[in-house]
Amino acid sequence: MPSSAPTLGALLRGYRSRAGWTLKEMSANSGIPVSTLSKIEHDRLTLTYDKLQQLSQRLGLRMSELFAEDDGAPVQPVTARRSLGTIGQSVRIETANYDYYYLCTELRKKRMIPVVAKIRAKTAEEFGELVKHSGEEFIYVLKGRIAVITEFYDPVLLGEGESIYLDSSMGHAYLVADGCDEAETIGVMSSADEEQMQSLLAIHGDRAPDPLPARSGQPATAVFARPDTGRIPVRAGRRR
Repeated sequence: MPSSAPTLGALLRGYRSRAGWTLKEMSANSGIPVSTLSKIEHDRLTLTYDKLQQLSQRLGLRMSELFAEDDGAPVQPVTARRSLGTIGQSVRIETANYDYYYLCTELRKKRMIPVVAKIRAKTAEEFGELVKHSGEEFIYVLKGRIAVITEFYDPVLLGEGESIYLDSSMGHAYLVADGCDEAETIGVMSSADEEQMQSLLAIHGDRAPDPLPARSGQPATAVFARPDTGRIPVRAGRRR
């Protein structure tokens, strides 16, 4: 049975429609080329997490608002709310290094963004430039083993049932450890101040997306050129 979960393309198309913008106007406001926006809206391309941060920042939205579907009703203050999240109802973002499944996307103005990730990159060279964005994050390994590369610490290995909490503004990357083809994690990306979600850092804002060949039966993925940084040896974590 096909999933009824919204795609990134459908969410962006809905946002543009509510704003009353043409593709050209959306391009001018988001900084993303018209041709790329068109491909995204038709689910032929997607965006990396870093590019989504740039998009939300330029549109003046929180990341959670970017993923929220429009229910046609005005947003009301709430004192209690909940959302049941499943992979089938998640918004999937596919990149060369990982697949992200954003959960509970119907909730607006969240301070926490829950994400299930399937990690494939095996080397720092393959991953490219370390990722940075505002806030903090918590990652828990569900399956496989990962190597966590950070800007100010030596790499550390994590196995199933192990976790890490880190400052997201510190450069970081998640790789699959030696002997593992793919790892699965669940994490939460958060900000101490709700308003900081509107100013998430854009790492690759000036780099145009290059489509990767699609895997069989799947849409192509928009990724961004990153300089090779060389393989980082993985060993027990300790602070430098």
